[in-house]
Amino acid sequence: MNDWQGETIAELATALARRETTSVALTEWCLERIATLNPRLNAFIAVTADRALTAAHAADRARAAGADTPALHGIPVSLKDLIDEAGVVTTAGSRVRHDAVAAGDATVTRRLREAGAVLVGKTNLHEFAFGTTNEDSGFGAARNPVDDTRVTGGSSGGSASAVATGMSIASIGSDTGGSIRIPAAACGVVGLKPTWGEIPADGAVPLSRQLDHLGPIARTVTDAWLVHETLAGRAPRPDARLAARPLAGTRIGLLRGYFAERLDTEVEAVFDAAVETLRREGAIVEPVEIPHARDIGPVYLHLVLSDAAAYHADTLERRPGDYTPNVRIRLEMGRYVLAEDYVRALRGRAVIAREIDRALAGRDVLLCPTMPVPAPPLGATMVDVGHGQTEPVRNAMLRLTQPFNIGRQPALTIPSGRTRTSGLPVGLQLAAASGHTSGLLEVGLSVERALARR
Repeated sequence: MNDWQGETIAELATALARRETTSVALTEWCLERIATLNPRLNAFIAVTADRALTAAHAADRARAAGADTPALHGIPVSLKDLIDEAGVVTTAGSRVRHDAVAAGDATVTRRLREAGAVLVGKTNLHEFAFGTTNEDSGFGAARNPVDDTRVTGGSSGGSASAVATGMSIASIGSDTGGSIRIPAAACGVVGLKPTWGEIPADGAVPLSRQLDHLGPIARTVTDAWLVHETLAGRAPRPDARLAARPLAGTRIGLLRGYFAERLDTEVEAVFDAAVETLRREGAIVEPVEIPHARDIGPVYLHLVLSDAAAYHADTLERRPGDYTPNVRIRLEMGRYVLAEDYVRALRGRAVIAREIDRALAGRDVLLCPTMPVPAPPLGATMVDVGHGQTEPVRNAMLRLTQPFNIGRQPALTIPSGRTRTSGLPVGLQLAAASGHTSGLLEVGLSVERALARR
């Protein structure tokens, strides 16, 4: 059997178009990876092998018949298990939904099918997407493929692990406070949170409908673009390529203050080296701050706790014991958020969104680390954030990704290196103005290439 570890969607789409391989062969390879690795990494809750092979055979027949096939045609893709796939249980990582068979496809699932993608299974997640580590899942913790004593990040931890190991070539995750970007950074892959509302979120179990985003986790920026375009209903051809925006003259706002005060020393070193690389490539890097950045955490917490508690009110009352303890506690907390605090949080969200927009005025992107720490050990409650400071794991992992959910701007994480002592991945985060996801990806592609040239 061929070894496609490290191959991209773009490369595989070309190989499929040239009949150098088949979708069946590629799907069988991914399923074999799942059979070998999933018992250790627990990235998948459900593997839909028979359905996947049926779809792969259909993809090969369509190509043999001369059909005009998009880039994702015949490519194995996984879904975070809060996204509906007709006829498959959508657990949302919880025993509460152990029998919740989806009656129909989510829009993103339908668009993947229409593009000919092969759906290989449903990936593990932090229960109801309400956490950053993927430890509190009704189906057990997902483990980091780089070091299986570490968390994958969450909540789309299974998706990031699947892509990093070749168990699927891409995956679709959700992101309410960083749940695509955090695990992508922790596992060393690319994660994209598009502009809010750009990708339909129907058919996905919500955490906070006003902050939820769906988007791709992939191996490269180009792959993330190919999947994003497909999810947006614009399935590109196999020979389509994202145009890189030259770094020379690109204006980058380097987020300081809140975004740079508490960083693990090795994460800080990797990030600083990446910034210097961008400067050498001709990027204009200017420091910038968000005045009310320290209000981001409270604003986010009051919105998400309230929205989640409202959605779960019925099952939380009837079946509290079916939730994992930590997630149940968070949902219970949401019942005690005062209406006046929720209204203040709504106003705070608007203020922070405006301040991020002002920081982007005249600039192409903003830049900061994706996470202030590398992937913490499984079971850790506190983490070192540099210079003798510690912070709760959940707070630390969310702190730098939350702003762009509150502001609804598109944000992208790209691997930027690894820590020196433990070899753990470090992610670099870029954000752009709302509605400019394509421009963000164009800059991201140039950043990815510049970092690869170091």
